[in-house]
Amino acid sequence: MSEHDEATYAVRIKPLSVNDAWQGRRFKTPEYRSYEKALMLMLPKIEVPEGPLELEMRVGYSNKASDIDNFVKPFVDVMQKKYGFNDNRIYRLVIEKSVMLKGAEFVSFRFRAMEQP
Repeated sequence: MSEHDEATYAVRIKPLSVNDAWQGRRFKTPEYRSYEKALMLMLPKIEVPEGPLELEMRVGYSNKASDIDNFVKPFVDVMQKKYGFNDNRIYRLVIEKSVMLKGAEFVSFRFRAMEQP
């Protein structure tokens, strides 16, 4: 690995939120409502640590062209509802993508408490 591969780059721009990226109201689709209901039932009963959080996630898509981050917002929004926490407490998000056979798709996750940022 070269030095260039290990470099960290910064761009001084205010991040654009999803709320600011779209005009007008957004409504949940029937697919989202069905996903939310199913996920609420599937998520295990756990206690989310207090304070700042790291969220480690692994996603298994059946289509290798799927963007790594497409699942994050809806999945985390449902987790907030299920576990009663605010996702503004997530200070580190680690995501890994895998390609699976169709029908074997998944999302795994783990919360870790962090020191004060």
